[in-house]
Amino acid sequence: MKFLGGIFMLVLLAAVLSSAIAVVWTRHESRVLFVELTRLQNLRDDLNIEYGKLELEQATWAEPRRVDDEARQALGMVNPKPQDIQLVRR
Repeated sequence: MKFLGGIFMLVLLAAVLSSAIAVVWTRHESRVLFVELTRLQNLRDDLNIEYGKLELEQATWAEPRRVDDEARQALGMVNPKPQDIQLVRR
């Protein structure tokens, strides 16, 4: 009977130790994942800021007045004279 009590105590000790190791490992994994989550959230925020800047830049480049100025300067485009305009009917 005394022998069974010793084995039972060893089994309980092993269960307690494995449970303690599992708790420590789970906490460590939780911290690692939290650090990764924080890093990814910071990256997301940085990308959102860059996206906003790019949207603003795109809106600036696509502004009709700027497109008109570029067409006139870079391509030498001009408004047609009234006599050069022809109306096409179908």
